Amino acid sequence: MPRNTSRREAVATIGIDIGKNTFHLVSLDSNDAIVLRQKLSRRQVETRLANMPPCLIGMEACVGAHHLGRQLKALGHDTRLMPARYVRPYSKGQKNDFRDAEAIAEAVLRPTMKFVAIKTVEQLDLQRCIACANGWFASAPV
Repeated sequence: MPRNTSRREAVATIGIDIGKNTFHLVSLDSNDAIVLRQKLSRRQVETRLANMPPCLIGMEACVGAHHLGRQLKALGHDTRLMPARYVRPYSKGQKNDFRDAEAIAEAVLRPTMKFVAIKTVEQLDLQRCIACANGWFASAPV
């Protein structure tokens, strides 16, 4: 007789679409079926995911994703970042935040997906300094 599993235990993969103020989560079970769709505020995300068993979490790479990725790794989740251009082919239908999160969840499961390493605060600072210097030198009068 199969054991009854709660929604939290059934979650194997989560796709997170990061917005300015809200995060959209789509959770998939081990059969890649959607078991949960949630819209959370920035403050609610870490609390919600801290109460879940460790799972695979995918996000599009950006500065906010690196910060959240470090926090989620500390909670024991397998967090992976992907370039947005590699996630786009998995999007279905009209663009909206839940469909974007669903595309992220599907893309993170692909064996050929190329992932971005989660950067430390120091690495992001250095990257920003280099970008600023390149922009300054490019706009400097000759």
